Amino acid sequence: MYEFLTGPMLWAAFLIFVIGLARRVVLYIRGLDWRLERVAYGPGRKIGMKGAISSVFQWLVPFGTHSWRKQPYFTIAFFLFHIGVVIVPLFLAGHMVIMQERFGFSLPALPMWFSDAFTVLAIVGAFMMVLRRIALPEVRFLTNWGDWGILLLVLFVLVAGFLARMQAPGYESWLLWHIFSAELVLILAPFTKLSHIVLYFMSRGQLGMDYAIKRGGASRGPAFPW
Repeated sequence: MYEFLTGPMLWAAFLIFVIGLARRVVLYIRGLDWRLERVAYGPGRKIGMKGAISSVFQWLVPFGTHSWRKQPYFTIAFFLFHIGVVIVPLFLAGHMVIMQERFGFSLPALPMWFSDAFTVLAIVGAFMMVLRRIALPEVRFLTNWGDWGILLLVLFVLVAGFLARMQAPGYESWLLWHIFSAELVLILAPFTKLSHIVLYFMSRGQLGMDYAIKRGGASRGPAFPW
């Protein structure tokens, strides 16, 4: 089972993930309205890109925007969770071994204690997000079963991986469950709200371009002349 999950299944999950998210990016760009967006983005591309980059990075910094500062609990939960689920999969030593074996390359591996710490922080952040969705009526109202499924699936990936790492009783089974559930996340990403892996950058970039070009936010000159 391990050979299958780290061989054909991994390749299939990876291809669906990459091709599916690339398709979402293309559809997003093609969905831009010619009159409302593309006409302005053409002549204002240079200043618009500055606005896009600024918008993306401001929202990538904890408490870097007013919205983040206004919701400290959510901000802490969000960044604990997302930093963990980005850093650990990309730089965990065990993952690098599989990458080298299956894809022929690997990235620098983090020290195990570092990966363990970020995994625990990500699990804590996930539980904080679960509690927030239960406690706040306005968030609970907007959360559907699909949202719960995705959040709990990613949480399961983290917990199963940590239990396998700690060699908990039945750790070999936990390892297989960890690999299978992680590949399920890759497969589902293009078709669920997990697509925000790329669409976040598209939407934040577009908002930054809109502000810079249409409202003159990135220059001292006037806004785009409609």
